[in-house]
Amino acid sequence: MQKNFLYRNLANLTSILGVLPLVLLFFDDGYRYVIPLILFNNVMDDLDGVLAAKLDIRSRFGADLDNVCDAVAHVALALAVGAHFGGMILIASAIAAGSVILRATSRLNPEAASGGGSPTNELMRHLLFALLLEQPLGFEPGSVLIPVFLLHTVSLQVPYRMPALIRSWARSATAVGAVNAVLIAAWLIPSITLFIAAAFILTYLYSFVVDGVRWLRGREIET
Repeated sequence: MQKNFLYRNLANLTSILGVLPLVLLFFDDGYRYVIPLILFNNVMDDLDGVLAAKLDIRSRFGADLDNVCDAVAHVALALAVGAHFGGMILIASAIAAGSVILRATSRLNPEAASGGGSPTNELMRHLLFALLLEQPLGFEPGSVLIPVFLLHTVSLQVPYRMPALIRSWARSATAVGAVNAVLIAAWLIPSITLFIAAAFILTYLYSFVVDGVRWLRGREIET
C-alpha cells in the first residue's frame, strides 16, 4: 500500500521538491542562488507534468498542488530579484507577484475558464535571461527588469491564449527536456545566451501582440 501511495503521488512529490530549495533565498547571501534556483524549479515543474502524464497519475489535487507550488516559487523568486535591486524594481516585482497570485488562484477554480495568458514560468525564464545577459552584454539587468515585470503583470492576466511560446510548442517529454537543456546551456555558455534569449523573448512578444490583436478582432466580430 505504501509503495502504491508513493507511486500515485510521485508527481506531487516532484512539485514540492521544486519549491523546497527556495529556502536558500533566506540565507544572507541567498541572492547568488537565484539563477540555479530558477533553472531547478523550471526543470522540476516540467518533470512533474511529464511524470503525471507518462504514469497516468493526473488528478485535480495534483493540478492544484502544481499551481500552488508554482505560485509560491515564482512569487519568492520574483521578490528575491526585486529585493536585490530595490527601489522601483522591487515595487515592479511586487506588482508582478500579485499578478502571479491572481493567476494561480483563478486556476484553482475548476469552473473557471482557463488557458489564457502567459504561464508564470515564462516570467521566470525572462528574469533568467535578464540576469544572464549581464555578462556577455555588460549591461545592468535593472534596466530591463521593470519592463519585464510590468509586461508580465499584464500578459499573465490577458484572456486569450498565447500559443506561440517556445515552451508551448514542446509537447513530448523529449521536447520538454530539450527546452530545459537549452536554458541550462544559456547559463553555462555565455556566447549563446543572447541568441537563446532572443528566441524566447521574440516569440513571447509576437504571441502577446499578434494573438491579442486576433482576440480583439474576434470580439469585434461577436459584437
